[in-house]
Amino acid sequence: MILVGLTGGIGSGKSTVSSLLEGKGAVIIDADAIVREVQLPGSPVLSELAAKFGPEVLASDGSLDRQAVANIVFTDPDALKSLNAIVHPAVGKEMNRRLIEQRTTDHVVILDIPLLTENPREGLQGKIVVDVPVEVQVERLVRFRGFDEADARARMSRQATREQRLATADFVIDNSGGLPELEPQIEKLWLWLRSLPQLPSDYEPITPTPNGGPKVPPTDS
Repeated sequence: MILVGLTGGIGSGKSTVSSLLEGKGAVIIDADAIVREVQLPGSPVLSELAAKFGPEVLASDGSLDRQAVANIVFTDPDALKSLNAIVHPAVGKEMNRRLIEQRTTDHVVILDIPLLTENPREGLQGKIVVDVPVEVQVERLVRFRGFDEADARARMSRQATREQRLATADFVIDNSGGLPELEPQIEKLWLWLRSLPQLPSDYEPITPTPNGGPKVPPTDS
């Protein structure tokens, strides 16, 4: 198994890069997708969240009202810590289970983690950063995601800065253009990934200790 992290700020187009890598044959372990899975109706995590924050965090169909949770934790550090204490252990356990499934293969495994810079993970053989200028992030969030500009900038301010992400990158993807500019970079990235050494078949994943964690329930990047 070759194990590499993938990260990028909200609005960077990280999900597009992840999909293109999956098309190359990479196995994607998507942290945000796992968060949603462990919060499905009937899950212990959802029950804990409802017990902690009240029934108002549940939608009419019994699913988690992610915006309601965001409204609670956005400006309340203690509430955020409580959210992370409930969600992170379940997410970490599931991510590690999937890693262990892959450790005897020769697959390229991508840990798609929006807050990888904020919460570094040991044992990775490299870190890919999807990079775009700040103003491009804002424009995309407003145009494609329906954010108003102030909300977009507020959410961005609660993530690592562009400079902080780039400082820890082993491979940078410039996603400020379109697909024609992106695809050649993916080709180079894939060659780099395949050149990395395989991890030992008894590799044991190390769950990171969260450093604050997500400031709002995760959203696709």
